[in-house]
Amino acid sequence: MTRVHILATGGTIAGTARSEVDPGYRAGGLGVGALIDGVPGLRSVATLTGEQFSQLGSQDMNDDVWLRLAARVNALFSANEADGIVITHGTDTAEETAYLLHLAVKSERPVVLTGSMRPATALSADGPLNLFNAVSVAADPHAWGRGVIVAVNDDLHSARDVTKSSTTDVQSFVSPGAGLLGTASYGHARYFRRPTHLHTNATEFSLDGKDFLPRVDILYAHANMPVDMVRASASLGSRGIVIAGMGNGNISTGVAQALADIVSSGVVVVRSSRVGSGDVGRNIEIDDDGLNFVASDQLNPQKSRVLLQLCLAHGLNGGAIQDAFYRY
Repeated sequence: MTRVHILATGGTIAGTARSEVDPGYRAGGLGVGALIDGVPGLRSVATLTGEQFSQLGSQDMNDDVWLRLAARVNALFSANEADGIVITHGTDTAEETAYLLHLAVKSERPVVLTGSMRPATALSADGPLNLFNAVSVAADPHAWGRGVIVAVNDDLHSARDVTKSSTTDVQSFVSPGAGLLGTASYGHARYFRRPTHLHTNATEFSLDGKDFLPRVDILYAHANMPVDMVRASASLGSRGIVIAGMGNGNISTGVAQALADIVSSGVVVVRSSRVGSGDVGRNIEIDDDGLNFVASDQLNPQKSRVLLQLCLAHGLNGGAIQDAFYRY
């Protein structure tokens, strides 16, 4: 049987509440053994091993955990200890973790993130079937070479495209524009496409030997946005700023000038959008060439931050960073 290793990081899928209908819960309360034992038939899908990698709500996910997680995934594959890996994860930052691994894992073997919108103790908990489908996809030879996959609510998403769209709806995860990678129904996967951008073995990013990622801040643009937020971010040591801009990544004239000032001191500025879908085009309403800004293309602010961190960690600058946003 195919060998699938489960790395449990916590999250709602391992959450516990005082009753089956209590909306409040404690994330990460259950261990990996309880998650596996709570899914009937799971051990018939693959030869399973489990590891409690961390036990936190994904709102507490951080760069240190990311670096260790990427290193662990790469180590498992390089030592040929698993044919596929499933990561159980909270939904709040699942898309960011998935995208980081999508760029930094160096293997064609499947890595599948899954989680749930309801805790394990809830009435009609969605976690068990999500985990069953995730293990099935990780064990599926047709999943090889598709990068990191997010498997939730019978849908399969590419890590580059997926985003959380609702605070509480079980059908929270969507892939705006690009659409689904495929579907999974009680362990039976169908694939519609392959990722269109470079990932895993095809990227220039390796986290081997990295013990930190450069600080990159996200600033949310709005009417009458104060320019001192830009200056504060730069003064506190940020090496990059991602603007969650209005519309097509737009910002006010004053904010644009403040950003241009810090670019001249070596801080990289990426324009993304607070809008839920669509591209951020270069030189549309903002003179990116003249101001030396980077346009995020299709990446939302949180994924723009991940990619910019990797670019800065690998010494990319200027046009090479803009090219990375087109390629990845």
